[in-house]
Amino acid sequence: MKQRIDRIMGRLEEALGWGGVKKDIALLAIGGIALFISLFEPYGMREALPFDPAWIAIVLCGIPILCEAVIGLVTEFDITADVLVAIALIASVAIGETFAAGEVAFIMQLGGLLEELTVERARAGIEKLVHLTPRTARLIARPGAELAERVQNALSSARIDGTPAEPACATVLPRLDHASGEQIAAESVQVGDLLRVNPGETVPVDGVIVAGQTSIDQSVMTGESIPVDKAAGDEVSSGTLNQFGSFDMVATRVGEDSSIQRMIRLVQSADASKANVVRLADRWAVWIVIIALSAAAVTWVVTGEIIRAVTILVVFCPCALVLATPTAIMAAIGNATKHGFMVREGDALERLASVRAVALDKTGTLTYGTPRVVAVESADDADGRTVEELFALVASAETKSEHPLGRAIVEGYRARSDASGASETLRAPASFSMIPGRGVEAVCMGESGPVTVIAGNLELMAERSIDLPASLLERAQHHLDTGCTVTYAACLYPRSADALTVEVDGAPASVSPVEIASCLIALSDVARENARDTVARIRATGAEPVLLTGDNEAAAAAMASRLDIRSYRSGCTPEDKLAWIDESEHAGRAVCMVGDGVNDAPALKRARVGIAMGGIGSDIAVDAADIALVSDDVAELPHLLTLSRRMISTIKINMTFSMALNFIAIALAITGVLNPVVGALVHNAGSVLVISNSALLLGWKRR
Repeated sequence: MKQRIDRIMGRLEEALGWGGVKKDIALLAIGGIALFISLFEPYGMREALPFDPAWIAIVLCGIPILCEAVIGLVTEFDITADVLVAIALIASVAIGETFAAGEVAFIMQLGGLLEELTVERARAGIEKLVHLTPRTARLIARPGAELAERVQNALSSARIDGTPAEPACATVLPRLDHASGEQIAAESVQVGDLLRVNPGETVPVDGVIVAGQTSIDQSVMTGESIPVDKAAGDEVSSGTLNQFGSFDMVATRVGEDSSIQRMIRLVQSADASKANVVRLADRWAVWIVIIALSAAAVTWVVTGEIIRAVTILVVFCPCALVLATPTAIMAAIGNATKHGFMVREGDALERLASVRAVALDKTGTLTYGTPRVVAVESADDADGRTVEELFALVASAETKSEHPLGRAIVEGYRARSDASGASETLRAPASFSMIPGRGVEAVCMGESGPVTVIAGNLELMAERSIDLPASLLERAQHHLDTGCTVTYAACLYPRSADALTVEVDGAPASVSPVEIASCLIALSDVARENARDTVARIRATGAEPVLLTGDNEAAAAAMASRLDIRSYRSGCTPEDKLAWIDESEHAGRAVCMVGDGVNDAPALKRARVGIAMGGIGSDIAVDAADIALVSDDVAELPHLLTLSRRMISTIKINMTFSMALNFIAIALAITGVLNPVVGALVHNAGSVLVISNSALLLGWKRR
């Protein structure tokens, strides 16, 4: 029997959902027109109809309320505001007060629609995250799962002995015979499989590089804007992008154990753990129903007039109480929209008011998300070569580079040139070669002729037998300690036209003597101009800013010091961010997470409120968040925090007023001063005042 009832209630609830919001708006519009005709009788339209037009509002707006009340009572014995409204509807119709019944049904449905509009949103974030999952892999050999263990042992021995990783890996790898690889489905990759990843391809599974060098874009996992150079012995994660060099890797974690699949599970679990805010009117509904029914029953018994009892039920309907929260939220959302926020979760602002910590991602949130040149310094061996000359040569060499650091160097030179008024045009190099995971080598035209430019990391300098001065290395270390990335450059100037003959491997060779002038270029993800002021104003609202970043300790400490952030955590993985949020929540400190990358998506969902940078942020981060900052102007965050608290104050005022009005109306109904129609109008006036007070939030500004 119970199963049959549940099945019937389920079908009824499914029927109520047909048509969605568009249906609700249409029914409300028709019901509102019907009530207008019933009350004001324009052009004698009411007399032309065979029934009171208020019946249209009762049927269209009242029947859904009756159904919801029945479903709640039968399935879960849940006494909500709909129960009291249903009782008032039935009582009003029973004594012939059809307008009062229609008006109450209309107001309640209006409140329900506003609430539905504020909480409705489409969640496509997990689907987009799934789209990042690699579809194929390039299998070279399948020697078995034990290969992964042998590679790890070889790498451990190489680290202890101080020997290179690639030769150590080669000793345990199978003979490949120059295999190019076979395309297979990524889900069929097994632990120990030997895979090849070419430039532009996504890493299919987690593993260890055993041969080759490259640069990996890890922003999907760590949020770091600068690609990371990888070589034999380094780990790579599924879902990250191989930018330049080709490399071979051994699979260590596959399928559900891979990094991208763990990320998907984190987002799903974080979403499930976020509690829904229960509508306040429904929390109080039990007591409202008890008080209303008791007052109506006592009044009927004492006075013998059922019309007074019905009036009590009408005026005690929690319409204004139901409108108190959604109208304030809608108005606050309108205000937030004018300040560049897109509020995607209806109760997000309500939750934001309780936040006591604001966790800020570094890259793309507090910074611009792209590397910029912050310093160019020449070494003592420059021998009169100016910094500007060396910078121009390195920038010329990088004009053909596709590496983000190379592009940043070119843009930095052009910006500095424009600022000085020189506006010099960079000449393309006569020859150019890119060394994956190392840097570039090019021949550029200098002031006195061709100059060979070698620019990249220290490994490239060592491979080209270039000894950088100790003073330059000391200055480079200073920049590294402040979180910068350093590109080293050596410009090889021909010393004379006469070549020297030297013996190489027993044979004579011609070598032109060169003069080496070296320099360094420090690049960093620069903080937004208003970031420090924003941090101070966030702290002024009563919420403590905290920096959570995947960057290293030096970069995190430097940024925290620069922006006066007193608490920070570096090297954060998505799991680390979730753990910190859980710790804070368990300690009773509600957290608002602000981020922009795919790696921030789990934290954005787990936090009490998630705010994503909508302009530069990934689609997945935006879909995971409750609020998107479309303008990417973090300076607006303090306004949003203050607005949320102002909204809560407005909601409390609305509820206090609506409850006070209800009790006053009850007293007047008990004494017979109000009849059902007048009571409905008074009750309607209360709803109008609540809406008007909420509307003040639209133009509210933070002082």
